[in-house]
Amino acid sequence: MSNQIERPWALMRHHAGWADVFLIENETADSITGVYPDRETAGPPVNYSVRAVLARFETLEAARSAREGAVLEWRKHDAGVREADDKLRMAEKAREDAWLNCLRDAAGA
Repeated sequence: MSNQIERPWALMRHHAGWADVFLIENETADSITGVYPDRETAGPPVNYSVRAVLARFETLEAARSAREGAVLEWRKHDAGVREADDKLRMAEKAREDAWLNCLRDAAGA
């Protein structure tokens, strides 16, 4: 557990492609308690399962740097995601059209 105490800064998943910096103030074998120092409205400490931690760092600066690097890596895939989304929409349209045509053909028989 001392290794975890030495790295009190964590990145926690916020939403797809973004992680929030979290300061771990207390931890047990199963849970962590801490705060989000970068949020405008810092509320009371929150409690999570230790599984919620994406990565741990020794310093706030290291956590922020890792987060920014990960965002750049995420953005490298934006064009591929858009292309896949377009293909998915076309495939869904073809499926819908085939379904409707099958129903209409059956009704006309």
